[in-house]
Amino acid sequence: MVRFAWRDGAKIEDGDEAHRRLQYWGGQVAEKTNVLVSEPLPQFLVEYPALVQRIAATGAFANSKHGKPNHCLVNEYEPGQGIMPHNDGSAYFPAVATLSLGSAILLDIFEYQDESTPTTPAFSILQEPRSLLITHGSAYQQYLHGIAARDLDTAEDLNKVINRDMLTNPELRTALHLQRDRRLSMTFRDVERVAPRLF
Repeated sequence: MVRFAWRDGAKIEDGDEAHRRLQYWGGQVAEKTNVLVSEPLPQFLVEYPALVQRIAATGAFANSKHGKPNHCLVNEYEPGQGIMPHNDGSAYFPAVATLSLGSAILLDIFEYQDESTPTTPAFSILQEPRSLLITHGSAYQQYLHGIAARDLDTAEDLNKVINRDMLTNPELRTALHLQRDRRLSMTFRDVERVAPRLF
């Protein structure tokens, strides 16, 4: 899957202030209107390995307008890069499925209190390579998520991980530190408002 991420001819844009590379698959959401100007999803997402159908089969998008994701945002994180605590906004049905490829990563979860950025995570989720994390409902709407900009997670950072007993890699379960490497994040969402196609 990683080899498809930056395929020839794909749109590559600098992300936020950290200059992460990102791509939009399925179109782009207009910032002012929250409407998706849609494009077809790449065939490898809908045919083999049919990721969209597999994600829809979890039931997380059963109550969304389209019943499945219609948009995928791909972010590349190099060691030392992160993203500030944020929520995904009102353009999307309140569910997101995140496929994590490459390096393991700590996703920090923050309680949303006001517009100020919280400084200490309430807890963290360790996302293993090739893992799928689905966030929906109150977990999607009432918490912020972010990734600290560092290339090494220490024992103190790992102490906040709440899913150690669910990890499949025994080395990660007992790790005292986590050295980061390149990671790709594929976030699947359903943008409920879609502009009609003109042709």
